[in-house]
Amino acid sequence: MKEYAAKNDVPIDECGVLVVAQSDAEERRLEQLQEQATENGVETEFLRGPDAIAEYEPHVAGQAALRAPGAASIDSQQYVYSLARDAEAAGVDIYTDTRVDDVVQTAGGFRLATSTGSLTARYVVNAAGLYADKLAAKFGVGEDYQVVPFRGEYYEVVPDKRATCQSMIYPTPDPELPFLGVHYTRRTDDKVIVGPNAVLAFGREAYDNTTINISELVETLGFRGFQRLISNRKMIQVAWDEVNKSYRKRKFVDAAQRLVPGVEACDLRPSFAGIRAQVVSSDGELVKDPLFKHGTNSTHVLNAVSPGLTCSLPFGDHVAESVLENFDS
Repeated sequence: MKEYAAKNDVPIDECGVLVVAQSDAEERRLEQLQEQATENGVETEFLRGPDAIAEYEPHVAGQAALRAPGAASIDSQQYVYSLARDAEAAGVDIYTDTRVDDVVQTAGGFRLATSTGSLTARYVVNAAGLYADKLAAKFGVGEDYQVVPFRGEYYEVVPDKRATCQSMIYPTPDPELPFLGVHYTRRTDDKVIVGPNAVLAFGREAYDNTTINISELVETLGFRGFQRLISNRKMIQVAWDEVNKSYRKRKFVDAAQRLVPGVEACDLRPSFAGIRAQVVSSDGELVKDPLFKHGTNSTHVLNAVSPGLTCSLPFGDHVAESVLENFDS
């Protein structure tokens, strides 16, 4: 990613990251993370005690932290634009604001009925994000999985308080959940954003907490995988906590203060929200790893979870190689 950014003039800031532990259990988890990092050739430094943490992030509270100095923040929008330019230079036609309405199998492959006309293809690669499961179903693929949309809301630290975060500050992850938890990110434009929460969205494109798509919400609630997921006592508690962070700013601020106690409600102003296309299996499991499935003359990227953007280049290579193998077979 760094090599690509340098070659294509995509803004990137190698500011490092701190993953902070607040308890003995979390500190042990950090030790496991460090072992994984070492196995993968990632440079880390274990910081024990508040004084060691304060050398890098003086406003952070925690009993230990794992520092990865090579971690970087990238301008994701410019990165995607650069990839699009690469694709066009390679002869790719890009159709924006185009919805796939139907898929019809033909003698030579497929005909895609779209909102801007008809397209034909010998082979289809489906990476439709929030609608990847629906498109895959038209090919008879991935019927044991469904996308459950989770909204992630962010706040921005006001300019006068940006100094409270020098790098990127993360809580210790829970290995049972695919969500990162509320964290601080210093962007390449020098803004500091805080978030996200992870609350069930009442629609696949419900980007605010007042938008409801009744049919999509009913579809989610009626999915047996979601029903099994939410029957788990821990998930019920997590869901309740995340809903509170969405509708009660005080709860969001409380989560932010676990890492940086000096941040007050008045220091955070609403920013943007994204929708995570989280795949849930029919047996009620949150799918935590990237997942793609092949169909006849088609490949379907059903789950591209964190670290989705960070691993996008190697994951893209992996999918492309698999597509070629399936295409030739």
